[in-house]
Amino acid sequence: MKPVITIEYCPKCGWLLRAAYMAQELLTTFTAELGGVTLKPSETAGTYTIFLNDQQVFDRKEAGHFPEIKFLKQLVRDLVAPDKQLGHSDR
Repeated sequence: MKPVITIEYCPKCGWLLRAAYMAQELLTTFTAELGGVTLKPSETAGTYTIFLNDQQVFDRKEAGHFPEIKFLKQLVRDLVAPDKQLGHSDR
């Protein structure tokens, strides 16, 4: 069974478009490796947390910033497809 990414975001903060963009980028990059990306509106204000299956892999509050897409792709690659080349995202 392929892993699933969940992006939990704060809808009150207007972060749906950011979450949708990151979901699109991950699905485009990891077409064969991921079982899907789920967008989950949070009931907690300020939430932007990314999970791989049930394991938290990034939290905006802990990091103090949003993930750059390059960083997020590298993080997901390292967890689901360590041998995958990311082209310009590896530089």
